[in-house]
Amino acid sequence: MAAERRRISRRGFTGWALGTTAGLMASPWIGAGPLPGRSPGDGLPRNRPEAHGVDPRAILAFLDETRAAGLELHSFMLARGGDVIAEGWWSPYRADRAHMMHSLTKSVAVSGVALALQENLFGIDDKVVSFFPDELPPVVSENLAAMTVRDLLTMRAGHDAEISGSVWRQVRTSWVTEFFKVPVPLKPGSRFVYSSAVSFMLSAIVTKVTGQKLRDYMEPRFFAPLGIAGLSWDVGPGGINPGGNGLTWKTADALKLGMLYAQRGRWQGSQILAPEWVDAATRPQVEEGEYGYQWWIGPNRAYYALGLFTQMSIVFPDHDAVLAVTAAIDGSEQFTSIVWKHFPAAFGAGRAPHHGKSFAALASRVKTLSVQPQLATGSSPAARRVSGRVYRATTNADGIEDFTFTFSGDRCHFTMRDGRGTHAVEVGVGRWVEGRTSMTGNKLHHQYQPDSMLVVAGGQWVAPDTFEMTWQFAETAFTESLGWMTGVAVYVTFQLAFNSGFVDTTQISKPPLAAERSGAAGVVAAGAVDRKSVV
Repeated sequence: MAAERRRISRRGFTGWALGTTAGLMASPWIGAGPLPGRSPGDGLPRNRPEAHGVDPRAILAFLDETRAAGLELHSFMLARGGDVIAEGWWSPYRADRAHMMHSLTKSVAVSGVALALQENLFGIDDKVVSFFPDELPPVVSENLAAMTVRDLLTMRAGHDAEISGSVWRQVRTSWVTEFFKVPVPLKPGSRFVYSSAVSFMLSAIVTKVTGQKLRDYMEPRFFAPLGIAGLSWDVGPGGINPGGNGLTWKTADALKLGMLYAQRGRWQGSQILAPEWVDAATRPQVEEGEYGYQWWIGPNRAYYALGLFTQMSIVFPDHDAVLAVTAAIDGSEQFTSIVWKHFPAAFGAGRAPHHGKSFAALASRVKTLSVQPQLATGSSPAARRVSGRVYRATTNADGIEDFTFTFSGDRCHFTMRDGRGTHAVEVGVGRWVEGRTSMTGNKLHHQYQPDSMLVVAGGQWVAPDTFEMTWQFAETAFTESLGWMTGVAVYVTFQLAFNSGFVDTTQISKPPLAAERSGAAGVVAAGAVDRKSVV
């Protein structure tokens, strides 16, 4: 099973960090009532759900069941007939904020491959080795020589094991060369093995034949026509965008991807992708029956783009409808079972009668709910005792050298030094504050290590000697919780937070190590910081 579909436990440092009170942030239009035709900057028209045969009660039922299951959505947008009919963002996520897409990137990348095929830059049955004669191993096996672009598209390259994007992000040499080092024990085309490495090679092929990064090649042909702007896409060795991951864009952009495919490649009167490509990409291409050309196949002719932690663009082609979501859900199976229960059943024919009460209930829901819980206010004498002290870490796997807590009023300025430099997070005490930080923790964050990430951070004293912080990286699925305790000893532990629906504390944290004061004034020797990766 693909890594993006694997179930992994998630827990915050305390129950309040789990998103159990998650809800929707007000949409720019639905919270204020129906505003047909209005677009909040994404170019998409809005309409009431009833105008497209959808009872608002059906949308509420979907949201209710998702919340009851303890699943943490960050946003959703539902479109039908070319109109957005419902949408919402869980604070601190917002419509204008991008979100890391993980493997949803694959469905975008193959759209770039489709464009290159349309321009006859290469053929779908061309041999992969033919593009990179200078990066081949001394001996090219028969199976490697036989591998085609089609085999890459269908994840049937002949490998017998998955290569995760988290593994490749640590490689600093040519990923093309590394790809050709991977054994090919199976005949290409014979077995489906999900792997981000094959998606990377598709991007590399486009870069090879065009002389451009995949993102740059797609800009005038795909992104600009769809009104997609402000996206970012990681760049690997050799100036190649990872085709399997690394894309960050807004929820509306994921919705547009699905809408383009729902319309068989047509967008506002222009044919962007060939309808034949769309048909082939979104029907089963493997014996397992659940995969096309880097699109997953669902029930009732639905298909979807899927990224780790349940970033999705779900297309219901028979109903001209698309559901896009961002989330922090480890394993998409429970969420998709809810989706298939409510959709496409919610899509009626023609217009539905107006339901004033249910529409008002939906509007109220999106205006009042948030993933951010209320934090306890107040301080502690411990803040004065430790504020500004340097805590030196003993040897630890993350190379953390030292850290400080500096309290001032209703803020805590936390700094940490490691091999990458000095990093800081501004934390509200009893409230949430927004900032940016370079403290990205690659082992926690699926080996992503950007120089700067948006962070919304809050802390509270849960006991006179215990301070707890939560850092929510509001452009990703990642949340970190840090607990700090002082008394006869000092304890520090970092933990990764994911979905609260699956809790297994043994996989998340270890007992923190004690710290003892040294003789030097202002210096405390801390135990090794425990950062446990679960991805």
